[in-house]
Amino acid sequence: MALEHGSLLADVPVNLAEEVFQPLLARPGLKIERIVSNGQASPAGFWYNSAQAEWVLLVSGSAALEIEGKEGRHVMRPGDWLHLPAQCRHRVAWTDEGQPTVWLAVHYEGVGN
Repeated sequence: MALEHGSLLADVPVNLAEEVFQPLLARPGLKIERIVSNGQASPAGFWYNSAQAEWVLLVSGSAALEIEGKEGRHVMRPGDWLHLPAQCRHRVAWTDEGQPTVWLAVHYEGVGN
């Protein structure tokens, strides 16, 4: 059995024009990825709407999400996590412009999304 390992905080890209999505582990029905944002936000009118559920942990930086049907913005700081059920329309309102925002996202399928 081969071991896989790494560090969420190693080689964090800084000041890139686009967010970076780095797959860490993928199996049928499961994807774990590191997302690095440097001040990016979702384009106007754009909403994520995945067929999979997503559990996301904010590791560093800060961000705010807008969730369809919920009033206001969900501000996230290091250590905060959020579970987004499948088909939960959401968007990134803003991410920290002064430092990289590092996310750990777990996308999964299954009963009880």
